[in-house]
Amino acid sequence: MNFLAGKRGWRLVANGTAIAAAVVTAFPIFWMVLSAVKPKGEVQSLDPRPWTAHPTLDGFRRVLGVDGFGRYFLNSAVVALSVVVLSAVVVFLAAVAVTRFRFRFRTTVMVMFLIAQMIPVEALTIPLFFLFRDAGRYVPGVGLNTLVSLVLVQLAFSLPFGIWMMRGFVAAVPESIEEAAQIDGASRARILWRILLPLVAPGLAATSVFSFIAAWNDFVFAKTFIISATENQTLPSALLVFFKPDENDWGGIMAASTLMTVPVLVFFVAVQRKLVSGLAGAVKD
Repeated sequence: MNFLAGKRGWRLVANGTAIAAAVVTAFPIFWMVLSAVKPKGEVQSLDPRPWTAHPTLDGFRRVLGVDGFGRYFLNSAVVALSVVVLSAVVVFLAAVAVTRFRFRFRTTVMVMFLIAQMIPVEALTIPLFFLFRDAGRYVPGVGLNTLVSLVLVQLAFSLPFGIWMMRGFVAAVPESIEEAAQIDGASRARILWRILLPLVAPGLAATSVFSFIAAWNDFVFAKTFIISATENQTLPSALLVFFKPDENDWGGIMAASTLMTVPVLVFFVAVQRKLVSGLAGAVKD
């Protein structure tokens, strides 16, 4: 009885801790949505309350009324989805290479991937600015004021983490499965795309979520690389219209932030089954 009571008590503690963590995590999202539907007077009130008796959609109307908002939304979607697709292909092939093949400097390459994750983004912003500025003189469509520059830089930052993460998923697949396929006459390409890829698809879903979030929420590179081509701005840069010298439009900022969160939630829901199985599952021999 004492054992059962103790076990029940620990379970209650664990459940209470999980609920408390969920509340703390969800509270900023709740406050963001609440501020988006509050009237202007309540948003700027010195006595904030966690409710409103007069909800309004004026903040969303101001956001949707911004000139070129649809274009900015499309630009962000193009950049984020391009990064997800390209990073998935490169990460998968690179993870297979460093896991299944033995070659010189393999450990050095993996250590370089690890070191690349430790470099702060701010330290590389200026060097990358000059790099893309000079590259634009020789390669059309790759320089500043282009979406290609944003795709390339986000791809470069997403690869080290993705390769490290996918390396574990590929290593969890028994090599005997590939050897059996080779005995049956399957080519290396067929083994990669028909056998190995479906088995590590949960890992690709997990890395894709991180790549999408990083590319979708990027502000530093979008603000640095897109200088004069306003038609190529992304949503985070477009939010600056609500920041004014005399008074910020916090209702518009919260409404725009809410709209920016929706695609991330949609993408997460679309891959959540693969994501959960990818973080908790494994392939058994």
